[in-house]
Amino acid sequence: MNGIGPDFYEETKYSPGVPPDYGEMPSAPLGEIGLPKPAQEGGTLAKLLASRRSRRKFAGQPISIDDLSFLLWACDGVSESGKNPAWRTAPSAGRMHPIDTWVVVLRVDGLESGIYRYVPASHSLELFRKGNYEEATVKAAAGQEWIHGAAAVFIWIAEFARTTTRYKDRGYRYVFLDAGHICQNLYLAVESLSLGMTAIAALVDDEVNALVGADGEERSILYMAALGKPVA
Repeated sequence: MNGIGPDFYEETKYSPGVPPDYGEMPSAPLGEIGLPKPAQEGGTLAKLLASRRSRRKFAGQPISIDDLSFLLWACDGVSESGKNPAWRTAPSAGRMHPIDTWVVVLRVDGLESGIYRYVPASHSLELFRKGNYEEATVKAAAGQEWIHGAAAVFIWIAEFARTTTRYKDRGYRYVFLDAGHICQNLYLAVESLSLGMTAIAALVDDEVNALVGADGEERSILYMAALGKPVA
């Protein structure tokens, strides 16, 4: 493979010097061992994992502010405040937490439509833009029309220096891994409320950044997700 992707991967490797030699890998497995039935099968988490799907058809109905509050906490909220920094619901390399969650509120009972930033420490929302940004969000997501009818769109913006000051170039890998942890938390939380969600990676970076005032260099979009009440 050629291009910037493989170059990035190569340039951010940790190298031990001379790789260890464990001998040639067998061309076929030496055996296959069946595992016991998962011990947690039938439990709450197991049911959520089994039923989790990406759902792209929204009913255009509002969700409650209570539901939004839970979803924000679940994806990257404070789970234990007696630490510095506080423990969060999603893991982060070095507990640096470089990702901020922004929300385009479209249909949430008790909240004005607009663009907000989530503040985990106080479990609150800061309003930055008022108005209906549904069409702008669809456009920023490369014209994905299925977003219409969503109740909210989560936007995850990275401030890379929070991680790269400690881990240098390798930190860029960790920031993207952090985004995956946060998004999976949100998927399971959405499922627990019988809502629907689909994560969005096909997006127009500069257009999303413009929505939240990110410069695209020190602060930039990583990932998005649209969620709401699914079509029955």
